[in-house]
Amino acid sequence: MKKLIVIIIILAIIFVGMIVYKNVTIKANQISIQEIEKIENYISQIYMWKEVTGEAIPVFEDINQANERWIWEVVKKNIEEDKPTYEQIQEKAKELFGQNFTKEFPKEGTEYLTYDEQNNRYKLVEVELDQLGDLFLLNKIEKTKDGYEIEIIEYLEDYSPMLKEEAENFVIIRNLEEEEIGRISGSYEEEETELVKRNIDKFTTKKINLRKASDGNIYVESVE
Repeated sequence: MKKLIVIIIILAIIFVGMIVYKNVTIKANQISIQEIEKIENYISQIYMWKEVTGEAIPVFEDINQANERWIWEVVKKNIEEDKPTYEQIQEKAKELFGQNFTKEFPKEGTEYLTYDEQNNRYKLVEVELDQLGDLFLLNKIEKTKDGYEIEIIEYLEDYSPMLKEEAENFVIIRNLEEEEIGRISGSYEEEETELVKRNIDKFTTKKINLRKASDGNIYVESVE
């Protein structure tokens, strides 16, 4: 029985990987499913909520010039400790952005990472989110000399129909201007992907340049 469960899980992972692979335009050299999954996982780590940081991912030429609120909210989102030290915050920032990242966390803290002087630690303040999920789709991937150039499509999932007293089993897909582009059943990921790609001209696209470091990890270098 255990072997059967393991086989089912493995097949499910392969199937999801095939769907992701099928829906991404691969340019230049061949890119593996594992690479695509690694890229998607990394971008998910640094992709935020626009009501908190202004943009889910801002435009910048160098990571050290990126919007500071976005930078430290990315760190907060990924940090495991409830009350991290200054050193733990800086270490997490390096882990997410690489050794080329030189910005220092403000010792006085931020709006959502407040300083607890008594314990010399920082407290993670919960953020109130709206009913719009900030999401992206990988659209194109091209290998470069130092890493990858990624094109993503940004969009919003509006869950409000499913949160009503008489809940509807659909979500509304919106662009970043919050214009309704279409509706899908609440459980069909592939249907959502097709809807977004079919209406790509109505959504925002961005290019993310990822640098592959000597340790094998990938880090965001710029966004345009």
